Amino acid sequence: MEGKEISQAVIGRLPRYFRYLGELRDEGVERISSQDLSGLMQVTASQIRQDFNNFGGFGQQGYGYNVDYLYKEIGKILGLDQHHHLIIIGAGNLGQALANYMNFEKRGFLMKGIFDVNPQLFGRKVRNLTVEPMEMVEQRIREREIDIAVLTIPKGSAVEIADKLVSYGVKAIWNFAHVDLDLPEGVQVENVHLSDSLMKLSYMISCYENQRG
Repeated sequence: MEGKEISQAVIGRLPRYFRYLGELRDEGVERISSQDLSGLMQVTASQIRQDFNNFGGFGQQGYGYNVDYLYKEIGKILGLDQHHHLIIIGAGNLGQALANYMNFEKRGFLMKGIFDVNPQLFGRKVRNLTVEPMEMVEQRIREREIDIAVLTIPKGSAVEIADKLVSYGVKAIWNFAHVDLDLPEGVQVENVHLSDSLMKLSYMISCYENQRG
């Protein structure tokens, strides 16, 4: 696998594989064929085999896939065998909702701080976190070895704050601000535009209604 470039489409399917395999493991399923996994995930068996072949295959002819082994191997590929320390920039409704989402911790993503510019929010408890002023961000990043920052702030300040976070040592940004970030090479960015998903849903509704009409 060393030196092989994996397509974004394949990478985008890995979390789904991980999620479905985790559910199968919890149900006590020990092995599964690509055909059965295809039926669950609505991905062709051929596509599943092609995806897994990018990483060595994992399966055995006539046996299929060992669910627990495949779950753990995909977790390693996704980097989930390590802990990641996160902070949230923006303690509004979205920031608080993300801080309260406990499933992150089960995947090794540990919330280590939440920050805002609004003095009225300072000191407020969000689960086990206390909202702190932005002036404390640099110190907390260095103290708590933060590698991921979550941006839930207006787009007007997102670019400036993202640049500062990178200078403080943040390695990746999960960006919910409505602007695409362009950061130095080596800094990973995942831009999440919630309205894009709604517009896609609207498109699918329109297509379905047009087909019926």
